[in-house]
Amino acid sequence: MKRGDNVKPLKGNPNIPQPIRADGAGGVDRGPRNLMRDLQNPNILVPPETDRGLIPNLRFSFSDAHMQLNHGGWSREITQRDLPIATTLAGVNMSLTPGGVRELHWHKQAEWSYMLLGHARITAVDQNGRNFIADVGPGDLWYFPPGIPHSIQGLDDGCEFLLVFDDGMFSDLSTLSLSDWMAHTPKDVLSANFGVPESVFATIPTEQVYIYQDEVPGSLQSQQINSPYGAVPQTFKHELLKQPPLVTPGGSVRIVDSRNFPVSKTIAAALVEVEPGAMREMHWHPNNDEWQYYLTGQARMTVFTGNGVARTFDYRAGDVGYVPFATGHYIQNTGNESVWFLEMFKSDRFEDVSLNQWLALTPTELVQHNIHVDSKFTNKLRKEKWPVVKYPTI
Repeated sequence: MKRGDNVKPLKGNPNIPQPIRADGAGGVDRGPRNLMRDLQNPNILVPPETDRGLIPNLRFSFSDAHMQLNHGGWSREITQRDLPIATTLAGVNMSLTPGGVRELHWHKQAEWSYMLLGHARITAVDQNGRNFIADVGPGDLWYFPPGIPHSIQGLDDGCEFLLVFDDGMFSDLSTLSLSDWMAHTPKDVLSANFGVPESVFATIPTEQVYIYQDEVPGSLQSQQINSPYGAVPQTFKHELLKQPPLVTPGGSVRIVDSRNFPVSKTIAAALVEVEPGAMREMHWHPNNDEWQYYLTGQARMTVFTGNGVARTFDYRAGDVGYVPFATGHYIQNTGNESVWFLEMFKSDRFEDVSLNQWLALTPTELVQHNIHVDSKFTNKLRKEKWPVVKYPTI
């Protein structure tokens, strides 16, 4: 079913959708309305007949998030304050100009990132004095464990990236920053700590810098600093797009967790591609809630929470979706281009349970009698998991 198939337009005006289902349920909305929202959310305006009951909001768009503007870049975040059900993870969308710097800082939470476009240089030093410096580009990840100080700087083409933190109440505007700490430390203490005169600190910032504009840095080799303790034992960078995908009819999946990115102990993820006419199969996750970020395309997701309760949401590029722990769901491509999205979990492992595979590995007669089907259904079940499936045109 394509996006909006349930939505009936106003008679005489095909551009204005109405909350009327094909079977005649509903009625014309003649009151004040946000037409653009209704056009973007056809399955909210006219829910599928199978939707029932009450499920909290599972969608929030970065377009509705507060934009923090600085010389050198911008940022916006979606946390539990914006999407109350999202207790496990929070996200920040950030852009840095060429030379723009997310200043030296650290977090109480782990930081996982996916580079959306452009290039950046990242640096870090661990608790044993071992350092790390690398350049990252589109499709690359980085992960900094809690408490590890680091920085991010845009290179020649600038950059935009998604940051994910393992705490739903996290805010990137309340992190522990170099400038903020020094601004709130007496200058005589700074002098004693660093062994230089107080006058050296006459022009330090008086508040947190957060993002600032600087010159584009030189080559990676020109900025290398050799630590007497060596480099970090586990790389903080992972080139996800160089990882061979699992390809199935309808799309592909790349899974990254502590098994192939060992430093990433608290966030696991999958990069999913769903082609037009395909869907992320019916499944659930037995380890934690799912936090989603949509990179391209248009999709709809129905979430089933048991006891006859299900609700459908529409998603576009730049939206965040959320799925509560162990609840059944699927994601359909409702547009004409591939949907790419990230599934993320507060876990060291990616885990999912396939409805198709479960039934295929269960005694045939039990399945047939349970849901009143015959061999036409059970003979088509697959023992191998296909995360993305192509379904027939209706």
